[in-house]
Amino acid sequence: MLASEAAPPSGFAPSSAAGVIDDDREPEPLNDALDRARAGDESGFLELWRALQPRLLRYLRVQSGQGGEDVAAETWLQVVRDLSNFIGDVDGFRAWLFTIARHRAIDAARSAAARPLLLVADVAETAAPGSSASTAAASAESEALERVSTERALDLVRTLPREQAEMVMLRVVAGLDVSVVAAIVGKTPGAVRVSVHRGLRALSRNPLAYEAEVS
Repeated sequence: MLASEAAPPSGFAPSSAAGVIDDDREPEPLNDALDRARAGDESGFLELWRALQPRLLRYLRVQSGQGGEDVAAETWLQVVRDLSNFIGDVDGFRAWLFTIARHRAIDAARSAAARPLLLVADVAETAAPGSSASTAAASAESEALERVSTERALDLVRTLPREQAEMVMLRVVAGLDVSVVAAIVGKTPGAVRVSVHRGLRALSRNPLAYEAEVS
């Protein structure tokens, strides 16, 4: 797990020091918490924050490196400002949250004159649903979810081409559907599916993957 977890935006601070997150499992259902947060209820917002902040930080650890916590804070501030206008369920909220985070990370990278995104070409081939390749990808994604719980593993993901690493994080860590990831990164679902599958295969062949898995 990441060593630290950023505090929620000002105005939504937990009433006690128990805001440290030890469990990355996303409570279900969160729709009630979303409804309450949308109505201005602080406890509803905190439930959403506690459930999604660990995943958000892991995604931003790959996207923004050490600046991930600052980007996460800016992301939640925008959520606070715009939540009353959000329409949708928890799955939609999660997609919205990571879309905001992606935009904030891009803005931060531009401001810091960071190296440009390394884009990879769209892949024409796709794995047909139910095929052995598709099944293997699903299994690999499930196993990868456990691996990316350490900082070393996140550093490992960063060895992938940047765009591919982002798709792996959105699919595996954020838990977004392939179609949602495709909409966020501007790719076809087939290209996302193949890129994630290839990325996970590359990680599994990297000797450091085994060190990350047992650390």
